[in-house]
Amino acid sequence: MTEAPEYEVFAIRYATRDGKRRDMVLGGDPHDADMPMDYYIWLIRNADRVVLVDTGFNVDMAVKRHRTLLRVPAEGLKMLGVEVGDIGDVVITHMHNDHVGTLEDFPRARFHLQDDEMAFATGRMMCHQRFRRSYEVDHVTGMVRMVFNDRVVFHKGEGGIAPGITVHHVGGHTPGMQVVRVRTRRGWVVLASDASHYYEHFEKDLCFPVVYDMGDLLEGYALLRRLAEGSLRHIVPGHDPLVMRRYPPAGPGLEDIAVRLDVDPRQ
Repeated sequence: MTEAPEYEVFAIRYATRDGKRRDMVLGGDPHDADMPMDYYIWLIRNADRVVLVDTGFNVDMAVKRHRTLLRVPAEGLKMLGVEVGDIGDVVITHMHNDHVGTLEDFPRARFHLQDDEMAFATGRMMCHQRFRRSYEVDHVTGMVRMVFNDRVVFHKGEGGIAPGITVHHVGGHTPGMQVVRVRTRRGWVVLASDASHYYEHFEKDLCFPVVYDMGDLLEGYALLRRLAEGSLRHIVPGHDPLVMRRYPPAGPGLEDIAVRLDVDPRQ
């Protein structure tokens, strides 16, 4: 059997926000400590292909949602030498506003999405404000347009993006939540996205307050561990500021902007 190719993997920080533990951990915290949140997109590349995971949001969404936009996602990619036209495949982990907000910026890309996520975002659960508040109608209709333009690849459960890159349905945070597994020089790295917002969520079986199915969320942590072959050091959470400190910068001048995930973390 031919061994899967290896990839470089980067986390690119494009936005941030202040927060308290009550905002980030279900059940709150008696001390209500500060708990900031960072926003990332993830770049996967080797000599043969460039794959993006999620598309972030732009300045309009930052204003509407009271987030601090540091750079639009396309600008972050350019700092790593990648133009939007270079990207042929984009994995959308789920369709919340901070993960699918600039899909129109990628003119050549096919978008990889779970069946359950599109069904959820366009179905009866959007009649409930509690579920639809994390979605934006323009983002959802934009993805529907991509479907009609033959630019969406649907997955049901586990699916392949390219040799050495797979997606895996998790659910929990949203019904169609999926994670990405990538082969790198340090082994299989799992990009958890919002299957685990922070390290301590999957390390301590804690829950983020925005959740559709808590059982699936907690079971998803076990899947993350299996995909990472038992190594917690190979799981990368979706919003934790610690990612910027645990991994080395992607290059000179990229401190607090982009880090390498295909090398061992510092701690």
